[in-house]
Amino acid sequence: MLAVALVAVITVLWWVCSSWREAVCGRGAALLPGVRAPLLLIAHPDDECMFFAPTILTLVQGQRPLSVLCCSTGNYYNQGEMRKRELVQSCAALGIAPSDVTLIDHSDLPDSPTVKWDERLLSSLILHHIKEKNVDLVITFDESGVSGHSNHISLYRAIRSLHSSGQLPEGCSVLLLESVNIFRKYISVLDLPLSRFSGPDVLVISSGSQYQQGKVTLPLLHRCMYIAKYG
Repeated sequence: MLAVALVAVITVLWWVCSSWREAVCGRGAALLPGVRAPLLLIAHPDDECMFFAPTILTLVQGQRPLSVLCCSTGNYYNQGEMRKRELVQSCAALGIAPSDVTLIDHSDLPDSPTVKWDERLLSSLILHHIKEKNVDLVITFDESGVSGHSNHISLYRAIRSLHSSGQLPEGCSVLLLESVNIFRKYISVLDLPLSRFSGPDVLVISSGSQYQQGKVTLPLLHRCMYIAKYG
């Protein structure tokens, strides 16, 4: 009986959370009012859809001219050239024009979970891009890098250094994708109440169609990573 009751409670909670999601999602036009030139700062090709697809789709829906700066070719498996192409294709599928995608190919910024990127070099490259594109919002990883990847954390440290030292242009803000524990990562819409009331500055909620769009982008357009990791 207890098991039946538990299943019933979870089912009802799932339905309530799903209904709430559909009611409040997709408010792209109302997200980040006043932002003119947001920049998504990522470490590797596939970060854009693996971690930031909901944000991208919501901003694109709100007609924000989002651009992407990827700080490595993702050459960990010696497939950097293929991953460059896949990044552009993935961004296009999510609504970002190829002309708005910039990829840094620097020998001192290798795709490696064990390498801490040089903070001074990285900060310099990021700041140059921000100024060149007149960026007024940077979206990137937080201090835990969501997955704990060293390169993700390096991006956080570089942008934190620019922010704390006052080097970011006036009016340029920063938003960090919050890392959560593994339980919260995999409970889908059941995490909505926790996310809603934990007090984030911005909460992006995908619609069912946006979720499906983001879900299919990774395996379809980043095939070399699936082959390298799981083939």
